[in-house]
Amino acid sequence: MRMTKRFPFWAGILGAVCLCVSGLAQVKIAVVDMQKVFDGYWKTKQSQKVVEDRKNEFDQRRQELLKQYQEAIQEYRKLDESARDPAISPEEQQRRRQQAERKLAEVRGIEQNIRQMTQTFQTSLQEQIQRMRDQIIQEIRDVVDQKARAAGYNLVLDTAAVSGNRTPIILFCNGVPDLTQEVLRQLNQSAPPGVLDQKNAGK
Repeated sequence: MRMTKRFPFWAGILGAVCLCVSGLAQVKIAVVDMQKVFDGYWKTKQSQKVVEDRKNEFDQRRQELLKQYQEAIQEYRKLDESARDPAISPEEQQRRRQQAERKLAEVRGIEQNIRQMTQTFQTSLQEQIQRMRDQIIQEIRDVVDQKARAAGYNLVLDTAAVSGNRTPIILFCNGVPDLTQEVLRQLNQSAPPGVLDQKNAGK
């Protein structure tokens, strides 16, 4: 679950430039790599596991339905072939033809069930991913906001942000406080034991 962001390039740069020009002496700027924080946050890893578990459960259920589908197709073909046997009476042919038609309806029902189940699952999964992502982003922003206010920063820029054509918004940054590890460290203080190693915990 990646955190991709696209911002209008000139709007972001112009806003930062205007702030700096209007009060250069008063403006305190810091930066944070939101992608690194997002990827390193233990709740992101937890969310990824939730998604993978749901996918595995779905794949298992889908494989079961596909097996039923293949078995139903084979049964239909046998019934359809037996209904064409010239050695049996017309009445028996009719009876077997009806059995084949019922089996064919079952095959189509399984097909529809698989399609509907897949579509429902994909929609539900994407909605869940979006909800978890939004929640994680909000938690990160809350910590950034808290630390920026405490340190008296007027502006915090995201060094991972990219423009609409996928080029970096911040091309050069030197001597500006980087809050990335500090934010990540605070976020991961509540990580359950064993979820993160020392590197990922922001230490």
